Amino acid sequence: MSVLRVPSWATMGILTFCGMVVSLQQTLVIPLLPDLPEILDVSADDASWLVTATLLTGAVATPIVSRMADMYGKRRMLLVALGVMTVGSLIAALGGNFPAMIVGRAMQGFGASLIPVGMSIMRDQLPREKLAGGIALMSATLGIGAALGLPLSGVLYSAFGWTSLFWFTALVGAIFLIAIPLTLDESTQRFPGRFDVVGALLLTVVLVGLLVPLSKGASWGWTSGEVIGLTTLSLVCLAIWVPLQLRMREPMVNLRTAFRRPVLFTNISSYFVGFAMFLNSLVTTQELQVPTETGYGMALPVAVAGLVMVPGGLMMLVFSPISARMLNRWGGKTVLLTGGVVMGLTYLWRMFNNDAIWEIMLGNMVVSVGSAIAFAAMPALVMASSPRSETASANGVNALVRSMGTSSGSAVTALVFASLTVTVNGAVFPSAQAIFTANSLGMAVCVAGVLFGAIIPARRPGEMDDDGIVAGPAPAREVVKEVQEKVES
Repeated sequence: MSVLRVPSWATMGILTFCGMVVSLQQTLVIPLLPDLPEILDVSADDASWLVTATLLTGAVATPIVSRMADMYGKRRMLLVALGVMTVGSLIAALGGNFPAMIVGRAMQGFGASLIPVGMSIMRDQLPREKLAGGIALMSATLGIGAALGLPLSGVLYSAFGWTSLFWFTALVGAIFLIAIPLTLDESTQRFPGRFDVVGALLLTVVLVGLLVPLSKGASWGWTSGEVIGLTTLSLVCLAIWVPLQLRMREPMVNLRTAFRRPVLFTNISSYFVGFAMFLNSLVTTQELQVPTETGYGMALPVAVAGLVMVPGGLMMLVFSPISARMLNRWGGKTVLLTGGVVMGLTYLWRMFNNDAIWEIMLGNMVVSVGSAIAFAAMPALVMASSPRSETASANGVNALVRSMGTSSGSAVTALVFASLTVTVNGAVFPSAQAIFTANSLGMAVCVAGVLFGAIIPARRPGEMDDDGIVAGPAPAREVVKEVQEKVES
């Protein structure tokens, strides 16, 4: 199949919309959760697995698919992940029962790997002057899709029923399965080798053993046998996996690269920023939807509350090109710190200002701006300190760490909301103290993110690698290899 010659903006657009579909399908089902027990004839706890299943497969698939992209071809693995996600949407739409929904939602989780693989394709195909903008825009899709998913879900559900959510993602996925082979070349940057099957299996156990307790700990009990057993299993497998990866010539995750100071501290900072970004959505949703009798709620319907949150997602889109200019002018470290400071100060402001809808909307928007700025810097810093042979893999690990941050944010915030409550007309809601505590927690994790970001090795403003990414030089062997390739071509 011949590939159409498309301008760089079209390449950016295709990959960005792929990322947006991923974040959309992760949030589309959330407004249905109150109705799904009746629709599928299951308990509310069982219905929550429809979110957990996507989270788990996304966390597992992201590092594995990203590693395979470096080895077997980035466009190829992009299509594989997109195909699995699309088939999963069809299974959920056609099945009409709980087992089919679980299978479909689990398969949809594979779409999470599209974002780091898409960023690595941008590194290979975009011209130097466009790369920072592409990375910033791709990073912002996480927040844009999440913000747009809530109101879109309400519209589709009300107009066409619950299956329309899955038909929608299946249709969009099918369109991209046709468009990508026609418009994107397979990357010439490929580093074949032996895939680390044992490392992948151990990593799967580590992630499942850690994420399931985070997701289900509130309902199971944090001291329950299930939580303690799975966490112990995860830690044991982690203790086996780390030495194994360090000994392997072609490991699942190159920990030596991951432990480099720029990559390590960027990933740690990413964890806290991911935590703070997701906490923003949880707090804003409570403030907008709970009854006014709680002392802080606005009592808005779900659809209206979703519309109020849309500007936050749009701000991430608007600030993507601005973040790219900041990245090129100031460097990744400064941009990351700027985003963290903006988020932290906004959480401080929100602790004392949530008495009106405009204050809640403004707080949500400014936290989204800070998220967009910080998210633009993370992949740039990681890629610039990683060899080309590990571009997708390094991005995948960073995306995984951010996902761990959002999962932790969800679990900890749920614990805060469950611990500090108020009863209104027989129903239990988070109290005003819970919202104050959650905003305080948001400020604290932003401070932690800034502190770890501050110890990333400093770069001179404007210092770039050969791709135009703000960071230090590539390893010597990578430079030599690229020069040889250019001479041969």
